[in-house]
Amino acid sequence: MQKTPILHASRIFSAIAAALVLLVLTGCNFTITNLTPDTVPANPSQIYTVTASFRSETNRVVTSSIHPRIVIDGQSFPMTKSSVRGDVWEFDYSLPAGRASASYYFICDYLMENQVGNTPVEAYSELQTMKIVGRYVIRSEATRAPVGSRVSVLGAGFTTSDIVYFDQTPTRTVFESPSSLSFFVPAVDPGRNYKLSVAGSGASLDVGSFRVDAISFQVTPSALALRQGDQQALTFTIPTPAPAGGMLIDVTTDVPESIIMPEVMVQAGQTSVTIPVQGGKPGTGSLFFKSSAGDSSVAITVTAK
Repeated sequence: MQKTPILHASRIFSAIAAALVLLVLTGCNFTITNLTPDTVPANPSQIYTVTASFRSETNRVVTSSIHPRIVIDGQSFPMTKSSVRGDVWEFDYSLPAGRASASYYFICDYLMENQVGNTPVEAYSELQTMKIVGRYVIRSEATRAPVGSRVSVLGAGFTTSDIVYFDQTPTRTVFESPSSLSFFVPAVDPGRNYKLSVAGSGASLDVGSFRVDAISFQVTPSALALRQGDQQALTFTIPTPAPAGGMLIDVTTDVPESIIMPEVMVQAGQTSVTIPVQGGKPGTGSLFFKSSAGDSSVAITVTAK
């Protein structure tokens, strides 16, 4: 919003009256728009660009006279005109060590044409606040994938205690670095969207929406009959090569003491994996998994030696 202050308090009453008339005539003829986000990702340089638009709403403003300034940390600095847009000006702010926010406002001096010549005017913005965050999400590597796919999340401030969630369902999450996590799409119902988030020791972060697609695969043989301590091969085959990071097939069982087996991971670029299944304690049950055909199972029978 534009303000036209009296430049010298000692001016006689006639000058004050002239200034008041000018205020009424100009109205809101000059607009200052802050283009800087309220929240800005931290960077190693600790230098942050503050950007604003200074736009005249009338041709009575002398364009060449527009001189924006920023007042930050109690100091006034001139701003630099952007090479992209003529009404946009910038200032590179070096955040002092230990600080995570800054308050500032803009002032713009310009000349307004009137009947008696050019009158200096000063417009200023409201107080603005910029917060620097060290923990944030930039993006997910993908926004949809089949169950079992490995997907990366890029950002900053990640820790080893962070877990990626599909709505309220935790995923198998791998900490790769403070700027990267990866997760395996869990065995949730395919064909719908889920809210993706990261939660751990720091603030919970919203990643966005993620759609889970069905994956079709075959398992052979369809049943296993084992003696205690014996092994038998079980092969999982998918229709297309596994994506980068591999394809994790989530397998559960209702007889965990009867089955000894590794995780089922189809390596990147492969279409099948064969794993050994070893008989544990005698029992009868099944291995369960999800595919595009729905919930499927392999019958398991383990007998004593």
